[in-house]
Parts: sequence; C-alpha cells; structure tokens
Amino acid sequence: MSLPEPSVAVHRAADPPDLPGPPTMRFVAPGSVTDGRYGLFEYQIGPRSPGARPHYHRTFSESFYVLSGELTIYDGASWTPFRVGDYAHVQDGGVHAFRNDGDETSRFLILFAPGIPRERFFTELAEIRDTGRVLSQDEWVEFYARHDQVNL
Repeated sequence: MSLPEPSVAVHRAADPPDLPGPPTMRFVAPGSVTDGRYGLFEYQIGPRSPGARPHYHRTFSESFYVLSGELTIYDGASWTPFRVGDYAHVQDGGVHAFRNDGDETSRFLILFAPGIPRERFFTELAEIRDTGRVLSQDEWVEFYARHDQVNL
C-alpha cells in the first residue's frame, strides 16, 4: 500500500506581511499554497475607515470572520455590524461590501473559495498605491474585470 507524500505548507505568524506598504494584509494561506482549494487572508482596517465598496464576484465565494474590533458588512440590502467571533459567507454572485464604522482597528479573516490567485489583486493594488500611478477609468474597469470583481 502506498501512502500519499506528506505535504504541509507553513506560514508562521511572525513572518512579515506579504503585502508591501502599510501592514493591512497578510497572506496566511493563498491559493498558490493550497493548490487552489481556498485562499485565506488576514486583513486589518483602521477605525472609521471605508473598505471595499459594494461589488460581487462571479467565480468564487468570500467569507469573513472577525478576530478583533467590529466590521460592518453590506449584504446587498443593508449594513450590519459583525463583532469578534461573527462569521459571514457571501456566495458566488452575492453583492457585498465592508467597512469599519467602529472606534478601534478591525482585524478579520477573509476566505476565498476556490483559492483563485486573489493575492495578485492585492499586490497590484499596493503597487498602484505605492508608485502613485494614476489609472484611467478604462484601466480601472480592466483591472477589476481581470480580477473578477464587478463594482456597483
């Protein structure tokens, strides 16, 4: 009887964030590590900060789990506060958004399934921000389309 080869991907909490710039995201287990099964990211957003505006994805679901602070999530109809330990799942095609309406930093996990290469979306956004590059409206439309994000 042959057993499968052992394969464990490790990312220690002490490892530096994978996203350049302000420490707002850490790639815990991106799709490139999970064979595309899921992508797990830790996200941090400051007090009273806008997050992602209303949008949807055609080819993957997105879930949120609040670790600290409070996260306000839009479900396509209304905004609802989520606190430590709360979980929200957004199915493929589900309109959603998030922001921090609270007075403290919110830290939460985002799970993408399947594990599409969502890390490219975040690294490209960081590169645009860090270089000061200004995209035209058409370039933004192409950017979001390439990353399966339909903004409303």
